[in-house]
Amino acid sequence: MPDKNKKTTSGDGFRNPHNLPTKTCAGCGKPFTWRKKWERDWETVRYCSDACRKEGNRE
Repeated sequence: MPDKNKKTTSGDGFRNPHNLPTKTCAGCGKPFTWRKKWERDWETVRYCSDACRKEGNRE
């Protein structure tokens, strides 16, 4: 019998239970998922948050 309390992960600690589109943040390099507020702009979204956008590429 499957364990109902077990979280579904891909092994890297990133959860995407609804299989939404994902991208990698240009600022921090972490994966992030599609959000409703990005619906019209998803093709141009590069950063996962305002903090990463303000910081830009840290390299």
